[in-house]
Parts: sequence; structure tokens; C-alpha cells
Amino acid sequence: MTATSALSDAIKERIAALPLWQGDIHIALLKGGISNESYVVEDDNRKYVVRFGKDYPFHHVFRDREAMTAEAAHRAGFAPELFHAGDGVMVTAFLGARTYAASDVRANISRVAHMIRQFHMTMPEHILGPGFMFWVFHVIRDYARTLKAGNSRMVPHLATYLAIAAEMEAAQRPLPIIFSHNDLLPANILDDGNRLWLIDFEYAGFSTSMFDLAGLASNAGLSEDESEVLLAAYFQGPPDFELKRAHAAMQCASLLREAMWSMVSELYLDAPGVDYVAYTTENLQRLDQALDYYRTEYGK
Repeated sequence: MTATSALSDAIKERIAALPLWQGDIHIALLKGGISNESYVVEDDNRKYVVRFGKDYPFHHVFRDREAMTAEAAHRAGFAPELFHAGDGVMVTAFLGARTYAASDVRANISRVAHMIRQFHMTMPEHILGPGFMFWVFHVIRDYARTLKAGNSRMVPHLATYLAIAAEMEAAQRPLPIIFSHNDLLPANILDDGNRLWLIDFEYAGFSTSMFDLAGLASNAGLSEDESEVLLAAYFQGPPDFELKRAHAAMQCASLLREAMWSMVSELYLDAPGVDYVAYTTENLQRLDQALDYYRTEYGK
């Protein structure tokens, strides 16, 4: 076994003990992610991604559910094969694909929209066991309870955050229930040169399409015109006023949820090299900008 010197002996031993490898293995840190640790492991047969992550009830993250979703996404043709899941470890195929950046999303809006639509419509056929949901406004309300119980430094602001959430929830319009990814950072989209893939299903669940569409637009920094292209490509027709308003409101909700995710992480996570306080500040600043746009364009 070989590994980069930065890896701890405990990590090396934990990876080496997995009952998967053929021959010697080489381990390298896979950069990216602000709540989980990932490594590329190569044995005599192929390359894998090994990802460590515990249950995070405070984030509504449960690894058995994530593993089931990853298997379902592989069966549906959207995700790499899952080889092992258990004891806080998931091992999937390493695709060798290019990780998307925000600029890649902006350059491939229609392509990404088509893939997301197919994921939303296809995945319910492959999900096993009890259904589970992701409704961002419930998440925000539950985060507020978690932050209050944990005596977060942000407790004085919770009433304001809950009022914003209620305002943005009221702006939503009825849409069909689909199965959504709910963490559409550009880095969770991979391109192997022939097709797009999705990874990381910690937050996936039944919802409407709007959170994925809003999260993608916000995370990729889409302009108003680019967001309209995204909506038109996804809904297969020009978006009307109510749809555009709901999308803009959901972008605010997405940023508020991300900021509150970071606030909760300040209390309960300690990922190496991650400054959750700075990440909270960054997302609150982006929220202020999104709220200003929403209220200027659509009124309070």
C-alpha cells in the first residue's frame, strides 16, 4: 500500500481494511467538499472514490438513505456504481470525469436542464422503501430550532430568517412532486466527455423541481436571462411571471438554507480547512443581494 504523506495512519488503515481491493492500493486525497472526506483509491483492477461521512441528524442526513439513493441513481443511469456502503464509508466507481465549474453550467444550461428533468422524472421508479421528502422551508424552520437549542451566535436573527422563509414560501406555485437532488452545486455535476453524471445524494428526496432549479441558478451565478433559459429548457416553454417569481423567491430560500446550514455546521462540524463562520457570512451577503433583486423585481 502507498499513500500521500498527508494522510493519517488511521485513514490508511481504515481504507486498507475495506474488503474490496485486489493487490496493492494507492490512496490520494480527493479535494472538495465541506462536510465529508473523500479519497481516490487505486488497486490492481481500477480506481474508486472512498467517501467518509457519518449520520448528521442536525442536517437531516442519514447514510443508509443516501446509499439507497446512490444505488437507485446508478440503476437509473445518473450516478457511478456503488460498491460498498456501511460504517460511515461509501465506495463508488471513479469516473475520471471533469468536475463542472459555474462557467461550465452557464455554457451548458440546456444540457444540464435536460439531465435534471430526466433525473426528476425517472428516479421515483427506482427509489426503494419508505418515501422521504426535502422541503426547504421545513428545513429552515427546523434549522432555526436546532440553532436555538444549540445557543448559536445567530439566535437574535432567527425571527428575521423565519419571516424571510415565510415570504418566499408564499411566493411558490403548485408544481408536480418529483425526486430531486437538492444539492446542485456545479461540483456535483461531472462530464466524462460523452454525458453528464450526478454525485452526492445526501439531501435528495421527494420535492418539487423548483429547489433544484433555484439552487443550480444560485450556485452557478446565473444571470436573469440565463435563469430564464434554464426554466424554459426545463419546463419546455417560456416561463410566465409566476414561475419566474417563484424561481427568484426560491433562490432566496436556497441561499438562506445554505447560510443556516453553515450556522448549524459551526456548532456541530469541524471539517479540515473549512471556515464555517466565513461561509455563513458569504451566504448571508449573497442572500441580501438576492432579496434586493427579488423585492425590487417582484415586490415584498
